[in-house]
Amino acid sequence: MPSSRARLFVLFAVLTLALAGLTARATAFEVVTVPDGINAVNLRAALDVLPGEDGSVQISTAPGEDGIIRRIEVISIQEGTNPNWAVFALRNESDVQIERLLVAPYFRLPGSGVLHPDLGSGRITAMTPSHGLRPERVPDREADVFDIVIDPGATVTLVVELTSDTLPELYLWEPDAYRDYINSFTLFRGVVLGIASLAAVFLTIMFVVKGRGVFPATATLAWAVLAYLLIDFGIFGPLLGVSNANIQPFRAAAEAALATALFGFLFIYLNLHRWHFRFTHIALGLSAIFIALFVYAFFNPALAAGISRSSLALIGLVGIFLILLLSIRGYDRAVLLVPTWVIFLAWLFYAWSVVTGQVSNDIAQSAVAGGLVLIVMLLGFTAIQHAFSDGQVSIGALSEVERRALAMTGSGDFVFDWNIDRDRVNVSEELAVRLGERKGALRGAIKRWLDRVHPEDRDRFRTALDTLIELKRGKINSDIRIAGFDGNFRAFRMRVKPVLGGDSQVNRIVGSLQDVTDERASRDRLLHDAVHDSLTGLPNRQLFLDRLERALVRSREFEEVKPAVFLIDLDKFTEIDERIGHMAADSLLLAVSRRLSRLLRPLDTLARISGDQFAVVLLSEQSASKIADIAEQMRKALRNPFNFGDRDMTLTASIGITIYDNKPATAEDVLRDAELAMHYAKRHGGDRIEAFRAATRSIAVYAQAMEDDLRDALERRDLQLYYQPIVDIQNDNRIIGAEALLRWQHPERGQVSPSAFVPLAERTGQIEKLGRIAFEEAAEQARVLSTTFKLPDDFYISVNMSAAQLTSESLLNDMRTLVAQHKSVARHMKLEVTESQVMTNPEHAVYMLQAFKALGLGLALDDFGTGYSSLAYLHRFPFDTIKLPAEFIQIRDDSGVSHTQIPIIAAVVGLARELDLALIAEGVETDDEIARLKSLECRYAQGFAFGAAMPGQEFARRLQAQQSKA
Repeated sequence: MPSSRARLFVLFAVLTLALAGLTARATAFEVVTVPDGINAVNLRAALDVLPGEDGSVQISTAPGEDGIIRRIEVISIQEGTNPNWAVFALRNESDVQIERLLVAPYFRLPGSGVLHPDLGSGRITAMTPSHGLRPERVPDREADVFDIVIDPGATVTLVVELTSDTLPELYLWEPDAYRDYINSFTLFRGVVLGIASLAAVFLTIMFVVKGRGVFPATATLAWAVLAYLLIDFGIFGPLLGVSNANIQPFRAAAEAALATALFGFLFIYLNLHRWHFRFTHIALGLSAIFIALFVYAFFNPALAAGISRSSLALIGLVGIFLILLLSIRGYDRAVLLVPTWVIFLAWLFYAWSVVTGQVSNDIAQSAVAGGLVLIVMLLGFTAIQHAFSDGQVSIGALSEVERRALAMTGSGDFVFDWNIDRDRVNVSEELAVRLGERKGALRGAIKRWLDRVHPEDRDRFRTALDTLIELKRGKINSDIRIAGFDGNFRAFRMRVKPVLGGDSQVNRIVGSLQDVTDERASRDRLLHDAVHDSLTGLPNRQLFLDRLERALVRSREFEEVKPAVFLIDLDKFTEIDERIGHMAADSLLLAVSRRLSRLLRPLDTLARISGDQFAVVLLSEQSASKIADIAEQMRKALRNPFNFGDRDMTLTASIGITIYDNKPATAEDVLRDAELAMHYAKRHGGDRIEAFRAATRSIAVYAQAMEDDLRDALERRDLQLYYQPIVDIQNDNRIIGAEALLRWQHPERGQVSPSAFVPLAERTGQIEKLGRIAFEEAAEQARVLSTTFKLPDDFYISVNMSAAQLTSESLLNDMRTLVAQHKSVARHMKLEVTESQVMTNPEHAVYMLQAFKALGLGLALDDFGTGYSSLAYLHRFPFDTIKLPAEFIQIRDDSGVSHTQIPIIAAVVGLARELDLALIAEGVETDDEIARLKSLECRYAQGFAFGAAMPGQEFARRLQAQQSKA
């Protein structure tokens, strides 16, 4: 029995202690007395957050007015869940019933955190009282709000089912005070949203109006701030039909957008890509990371927001470093941004204090939002100030030294500075980059620097420097060549002067270096093109005559030196050209030049003086028999077959020889004697060699008579223009223009071919007059047609130009005068040049053709595709029309149309279409050719199928008949 009593006593003691423990847990939370006259009470300290057990929680209530502690169990209203619970108790010590609002905000910036912030959510699912009426949910846009009524003297224990794991904030509000609190922020939020919206729209409009790159960057930042405010003020969710309790991904995305936009603004405004090319690579990489962060916000909002907030702080710190660094260097944009960025850093510090909970009050979150809008406004004003000053913002007045430094930078020249006392050369870092060297590689002693100068320039340059030091005055203005990293030399124009020290001695030499490599290359190319044949690279007629004149002078000084001159004319080459085409004929001329060159020695000169004529100055042999042997070798070399694919071609040549006899004569005279001998060889059937003799001068009499007759014909205007129609084959063969062709009806010799009198005019210096007559008559014909008929805007008359005309400066002046006289018809005129003429001297041709284009004249490229010009030249020449020669239109083989013909025409048609050039097919003679061109979408054509060249009156009748049908 005693043992039984002992066991019962122990059991009673254990139960008593357990009950005491339960009572202690139940009453661990603080009972909050509802105050009277206080608008709001923060209940966060009075909350006890408990984990659930199987979807429910059991608690002991606070003692009621009768002192009794009750045990209650609350089950979750959401089946299958196990939420956390918050418990607190309220007491009404007054003698009247009290109504209050329990408010749990979805999101509060104060205390939300930095690295893994609380971005808000729904806080309360349901609220259960220990007794009395159940609190009713009150609709609210930004918080979970419940209306609770407490009877007089009652103590109510409230069990809160939580939606989230914790309950960061819970307030007990007097209802009217809460409504006043909400309304008090309405005006502030409206003003802030209005300013942000106007800033975003205004900056967007400024981008459209001004077109500066800084405006889209600033506008993007303004739109990002506006999106953040709409989310923070609880407006964004309802616009999308989403509860503000569930917009965490959008809030995180908005913060990522803020960081991205601010980074973009800083990079674009400071033009960081101009300071170093690597900045562009870094910017592209960071932009990709920010875009990925924006997308990641929809998968892990808290982590994305933490990265965004950290990035915003990092951008602020790196930004102030870059801004101060560039400001010290005098960069105006950076200087203008300093005040705004300092304010931004102050805002960052305040925002950090808020999110870490060091500043936590009712206006902290609104202050952060207002500060964002202020920063956007300041950044916008900064961008506008710089944009409307057109980049000419200047902080203070520039000194003379600064102004000169800016002028040097703007000129693109490099600085050269040799400190003589220290024997140290300093040059611009950009010069090292230009030469492919690392920065600083060109600094050092003058001897080390001179080692890079071209050996041919080194002594001259060293002497010039020594002269400056010795005379203590003067300047150097000359070109030198400096070796680059790859061993190639670049040309620089050096302009330097000595600087005297206090002892009146030269202590440094300073100046500039200008890269003239391209300029010299262009000049050398111009000089080469002016005296060399563009096809073969051989000297042209002018250079040949110059070398011949030098040989004659040397022969007069040394009688044993007797230069021999050969003139080689290829027999019937015009017929060969027409048979095989210009391209193949050019290849043949190249082969001829190579064969002839192999027979000569370095002392000799081989030149191409006209289309199918070559000339030689032979100085390596003085014996008449040896000279004759070399001429025979040339004749035989040309007779050897030339291989063209699967066929061979044999050429013959007529060779005229003259040996200078030390009698007074010019180079022109000697060449004319060789020409007479060549003509004599031609008269005897060609393929032979003839030496000059007095009897051959009868041929010269004939040539002189032709020259006189041509001169008289030009004076009397006996030459007439004939017009061959150019038609639109896709539009019922409508005439859209004509090519003007000169004809000479000689009173004794009948019709003289242009291939005969045009070279004669070039040789006798009458080509300019001939061209002027042709243009004047064509312009007059265009004027008559324009007054007689209503010509379409695209109607034109094209006039051919010779190679000699294209190289003549006086032609340009003549054209200016003629256009001024025929202003009304200039738009109906077109100048036509061949591809080979243009390529004779491309650089000069570009200048001349651009000048003609500026006068309002059209330009056509004849014989397109037959020369050796690169297609790269096509965009350099201002042509509006290209003409496809007859050999591409009329090519035949055993099966009819050549298998290469159609693809070539189709390719040229496509090329002309892409380059917006009119294409004219020449030499069209048959209906089959017309049908083929139509199928290939070639629009314009010219040839005997539409009529031969005709006098102006007949051409006018053709136009009248066409307009009558229309």
